[in-house]
Amino acid sequence: MSATTTMSNIDFRHSQSAHCESGVVSSLFRHHGLEISEPMAFGIGAGIFFGHLPFVKVNGVPGTTYRIFPGAIFNKASQRLGVTVRSESFRNVERAMEALDEKIAQGTPVGLLSSVYYLPYFPPAYRFHFNAHNLVVYGKSEEGNYLVSDPIMDVATEIDPESLAQARFAKGFPEPKGKMYYPVSMPDSVSWETPIKQGIEQACHYMLKIPVPLFGVKGMRFLAKRIQRYPEKVGERKAGLFLGNVIRMQEEIGTGGAGFRFMYAAFLQEAALKLNKPELSRLGAELTSVGDLWRNFAFQAGRVCKSRAGDTGSYQELGEMMIQCSAAEEVLFRKLAQVKF
Repeated sequence: MSATTTMSNIDFRHSQSAHCESGVVSSLFRHHGLEISEPMAFGIGAGIFFGHLPFVKVNGVPGTTYRIFPGAIFNKASQRLGVTVRSESFRNVERAMEALDEKIAQGTPVGLLSSVYYLPYFPPAYRFHFNAHNLVVYGKSEEGNYLVSDPIMDVATEIDPESLAQARFAKGFPEPKGKMYYPVSMPDSVSWETPIKQGIEQACHYMLKIPVPLFGVKGMRFLAKRIQRYPEKVGERKAGLFLGNVIRMQEEIGTGGAGFRFMYAAFLQEAALKLNKPELSRLGAELTSVGDLWRNFAFQAGRVCKSRAGDTGSYQELGEMMIQCSAAEEVLFRKLAQVKF
């Protein structure tokens, strides 16, 4: 059965994206007539971030994030652009699936929060317990499978009801709880200056001004020092596991840390054109160079993990590289915070 055969006849245009949530936001808004690129959705939603939470375990290791928490990009972009949205979570699997069926029968494509582990169209190597993956369901095939526009995939696909229900109600942190979301009404027109300004101001606050030293550039330095102490604190085996998760969150979850920097750079360059502010384009070019620093860190960290014999000196060097990333980002976001709108 072709993925274009639907029982709800929703004419939904699939687009492959760099990151799941910003890709879903762009796709859903475009479906309802608001043309917005993925980087612009990411930037207005202030998606760029950093946090290290040693007390929050993800698959048994400390959690690291290079983007803001799930749902924030959609909520903030909607609020700033004047889009009215509806978001629902459920306790009951049956009710969650019924609610999804009701919306697609009405011709409304729906964003869903899911676990990667239960999505059978993902290659086995990428199916691990990550419960914050976003996708769009826009119809059902005659066989009863759901039609899926997953931003990570190059083409639209299908998923059986049982797998989708498992993905929507996976256990672990965070629990998706069947969450679904969709636009209810769109603005007649959009003025870009205020949403862009608000998104930039919030991103600068995230990266520079959160007083807790686990977030923003302070969080990078905090993690850098912990990486340097991994071998002596947790032993060689756990040090490799902990470091491996830092790399996984940077390079494999959505766009990851470096990719988010490249996407935010694209946002700044697009914003420069929309607002006629060439200084934003120059800062975008600088941020691209910061993304290169992160990629180099990941490459070197991967070599340490694969060697299975990363000595203390290797971890010391990796910590210094992350401190370099934090210093570059602090300079960049301080400049960005000074831009006059």
